[in-house]
Amino acid sequence: MTKEDDYLLQLNDQQRDAVVYNDGPQLVIAGAGSGKTRVLTYKIVHLLHHGYEPWRILALTFTNKAAKEMRERIQQMVGPAVASQLWMGTFHSIFARLLRFNADLIGFKSSFTIYDAADTKSLVKTILRDMELDDKVYKPATVIAAISNAKNALISPDMYIADSAQMSADERAKRPALGAIYRAYCARCRHAGAMDFDDLLYYTNVLLRDNPDIRRKYQEYFRYVLVDEYQDTNFAQHVIIRQLCEESKALCVVGDDAQSIYSFRGANISNILNLHKSFPALRTFKLEQNYRSTQNIINAANTLIAKNKEQIPKQVFSRNDVGSRIEVVQAYSDYEEAILVANKVSQMQMRSHDPYNEFAILYRTNSQSRRLEESLRNRNIPYRIYGGLSFYQRKEVKDIVAYMRLAVNPDDDEAFKRVINTPARGIGDTTVNRLIHTAMHCGVSMWNVATSLDCYDTGLKSAAIKKVTGFVELVQKFVGMITANASAYDVARSIVEDTRMLASLIHDNTPESISKQENILELLQGISEFVGERMEQSAQETTLVDFLANVSLSSDQDMSDSNGEAVTLMTVHAAKGLEFNNVIVVGVEEELFPSAMSCDTLRGIEEERRLLYVAITRARRHCVITYAASRYRNGQTAPTRPSRFIGDIDRGYLYISPGSEFSRSDSVINPLDNYRDSMGGRMADDRRRSFRHPLVDDEPARSNIHPVNLSSNPVGSSGGTQADGGTHDVADIKVGMRIEHSRFGVGTISAVTSNAPSPTITVAFNVVGEKKLLLKFARFTILDS
Repeated sequence: MTKEDDYLLQLNDQQRDAVVYNDGPQLVIAGAGSGKTRVLTYKIVHLLHHGYEPWRILALTFTNKAAKEMRERIQQMVGPAVASQLWMGTFHSIFARLLRFNADLIGFKSSFTIYDAADTKSLVKTILRDMELDDKVYKPATVIAAISNAKNALISPDMYIADSAQMSADERAKRPALGAIYRAYCARCRHAGAMDFDDLLYYTNVLLRDNPDIRRKYQEYFRYVLVDEYQDTNFAQHVIIRQLCEESKALCVVGDDAQSIYSFRGANISNILNLHKSFPALRTFKLEQNYRSTQNIINAANTLIAKNKEQIPKQVFSRNDVGSRIEVVQAYSDYEEAILVANKVSQMQMRSHDPYNEFAILYRTNSQSRRLEESLRNRNIPYRIYGGLSFYQRKEVKDIVAYMRLAVNPDDDEAFKRVINTPARGIGDTTVNRLIHTAMHCGVSMWNVATSLDCYDTGLKSAAIKKVTGFVELVQKFVGMITANASAYDVARSIVEDTRMLASLIHDNTPESISKQENILELLQGISEFVGERMEQSAQETTLVDFLANVSLSSDQDMSDSNGEAVTLMTVHAAKGLEFNNVIVVGVEEELFPSAMSCDTLRGIEEERRLLYVAITRARRHCVITYAASRYRNGQTAPTRPSRFIGDIDRGYLYISPGSEFSRSDSVINPLDNYRDSMGGRMADDRRRSFRHPLVDDEPARSNIHPVNLSSNPVGSSGGTQADGGTHDVADIKVGMRIEHSRFGVGTISAVTSNAPSPTITVAFNVVGEKKLLLKFARFTILDS
């Protein structure tokens, strides 16, 4: 090693081997926290030190942030003048440059514009309108997803329409015109001289495929190609890389098959697993030393991921401290789980003195954040939602809450404006603006105008008047329920049913739509719990007015402290690439983590296992896994099972909290048995096929949304389920008796008040503290006398 190669001394042996190798295509499998970015950076520096011109090195990333970080590191080592000449950026930004240089060869001008998501949605809506297609059947989001999937699979409109299997699938989904829409969309884009983001991949492939001279030009021009996060590439990206490097074989791809978790975005794990088939001379290097986490966290994660069949074997290790074992905590319910998590954050923070921004709470679905937010607020622990919105700030939740506000106070103009055309009912901006103008001019509310249209000169035509009148009649039903003192749950249930807020989403299986469905159901569940808990604890405030007051007071609290420190709440998908001293993974239960929609196939289960692997390896020092024995879902408390993945982890690396299902030696879940259970007789698939959503009249598309119980009696009232235990007479109980409550867990009765007609008990619960319960509503199991 020469003096000019001293930078190589800053690498470990595995990193150095990967950096200096230059005899053919290479795959660098970078375990979690093993220095992936460091290897890419030093690889480029090494190429520059050995005569490669910077403008002939192509480095592709998935995010601008990753490209910027790499460029800044390289700049520190070789100077800004050299670093600025590298072809470094995201797939889309680099391919856009290539397309501008060669636009005429694919029938575009070099000045083509690039459509963003809003432009794409607007064009799709225009096409649907021109083709006279119902946008409730051909939902723009669903159409856009179908077009995107086709392009990323390099399927042209003609190929799509010629595919009889695809056409049959569209027929079954009651969307037979998808192929025609795709063709019209591409034609409109071309006429407008525009490409969307997917086109930047699609047309780069067309350019290289159909123009051999251009393909040879770039094969010769780029002396070396480097690709980050190769496990996240889709089919189109893989094909383009193969075309660019099929002659020179000067390729270095870096990634980790164990962190492939984005199949819902089109990522294909086969690209990295089978790379040797495209490049037979491929040499694989493994970065196995983790610099982030304790030995125990890494060893636990290794035993988990070892259960996957589709993987490139490696043994990640750590030379950091051994560290504490991963704690596995069972809660009696998701209600208790949220309180346990908040308590755990407080305890760990006091013990470690870590700032709150070194704590992360990870969950499988966004809808899980509601309970966690409430528990953190109750303990005055500051938090932030990473990459998303707080539960009550999400659009679909705010829309339903606006209906509630309007039912309570019809003169609420802001709520009126928000929902008068939500979901779409054909009331356009012109109509709304005329109502606003009339209300302002006459000094009354918009509701006043809408309910007395014949008394005001609004200038509305008969068709618009009919639509506004229909909206007014809808809201008047909710107002009537408020007047009749209906519970918050009954009104909320009616709003969701009668507005078809959920029904308008149920056939759209995009990830965004599914998340919205989950959030709406979670809101219903939260309201049901609010009513049930108030009834059980002798409180009379169960109306919608009371619920809205509770929500407003909660969401208006300022949860940031003076130092800007806050616990991070996020989905596991959003956590990839991040790290924290302390990580709590919640809801690790069957049909939640793994998701019910992933239990159909071995590949689906393995991606879910990789997702938990990613979650665990975000932790530097401490990791906690929680699950609930019952979860409040779809209007009822249902028993749950701990995830098979907990059973995949070697018990030697876990601390099982006493009393949990896993604390018994015979209770560890056999992953294969669980897989058979979920697949037995295709039962899981049959259950979903036979499910008919109670808010939707016609046959639903496949969805991971479970049926919501629309009983008028929320849990905690007489509408409870068997899982809630039973009600008891005052003669059955006494002070000192231990009971188990489905939401609050185990507690001891500390007082009994037998005053007729409403006797109460006071219970000191182990986790949630003291609760005073109205005996006729309290549902619990007596553990001993």
